[in-house]
Amino acid sequence: MCGRYASTRKRDELLQEFEVELDTGEEIGPDYNVAPTKQVYAVMSRAPKEESAERPVRQLRVVRWGLVPSWAKDPSIGSRMINARVETVAEKPAFRRAFASRRCLLPADGFYEWMKAPEGAKPAKQPYFIHPEDGGVMAMAGLYEFWKDPSRADDDPLKWLCTCTVITTDAEDGVGHIHERMPMMIERERWAEWLDPRVSDASRLLVPALTGRLAAYPVSTAVNNVRNNGPDLVEPLKDDGDRAVLF
Repeated sequence: MCGRYASTRKRDELLQEFEVELDTGEEIGPDYNVAPTKQVYAVMSRAPKEESAERPVRQLRVVRWGLVPSWAKDPSIGSRMINARVETVAEKPAFRRAFASRRCLLPADGFYEWMKAPEGAKPAKQPYFIHPEDGGVMAMAGLYEFWKDPSRADDDPLKWLCTCTVITTDAEDGVGHIHERMPMMIERERWAEWLDPRVSDASRLLVPALTGRLAAYPVSTAVNNVRNNGPDLVEPLKDDGDRAVLF
């Protein structure tokens, strides 16, 4: 499962990287410890309100991590909907409508996973930072949904809540020994189709990640506490000889 990740690129960088056509102007700061219910960047394609629009327009929006289905009675359900398994995403009631037409890309520098340490070792679980070996941006496959708050007036800017989830898959061979699951990534050549709401069957776009493109190293357990946030969280853990501990 993906429960933490890092996303530190500036909005202007993401606008260029993902060839965004509509800049909503929403901005959040770099986050080295993205956790459920936090605000995150999402790239999506949506049809403009103008009736004359010929196609959906790619945009960058700020959404909350933890998908709240449109039919939910309480938005707190989102804290349990941070991941959607690729094996069942097209059938699960909480995700199938979003999978059909509300797909997005969630930019990340990398993600964290915890590996169980040998018996008696401390810490009991060692966090690792897993990232593209070439330093490029990760485009995690995601879904987004809009939830209407019945307790708010129609003209209340908080009337609508936009949330997202990360689709997960089996971990590729290079990092599978750390954790058996990882975020599903969408290759650049498939971005346009994945984001297009007119593509109703996107299952064929969900293919396993290519082996050998991810690198990983252990990091400080400071990442365990969501209140900790800074570039030190993604620094390789040092051993007593002040050498980076890799595998």
